[in-house]
Amino acid sequence: MVRTPLTPEERERGERLGRLLREARGRRSMAEIAASAGISAETLRKIETGRAPTPAFFTVAALARVLGLSMDEIAGRCALVAV
Repeated sequence: MVRTPLTPEERERGERLGRLLREARGRRSMAEIAASAGISAETLRKIETGRAPTPAFFTVAALARVLGLSMDEIAGRCALVAV
């Protein structure tokens, strides 16, 4: 199955999500946060760097729980911006 290429806006949304998660993680290690969320450190690294701009909902929800973020906050800060 071939994936439809992401739009520039979708890539930007993924980059915003990555920045938000990095900021919320602060000085805590990637390995610590990833383990607490039940994902691999490599998956978290890809999300934080924007290389995985469309992570699964439950992955984002698990990270939000561990980082003390609400899903509403994530949605608000990462929503597509109308130009």
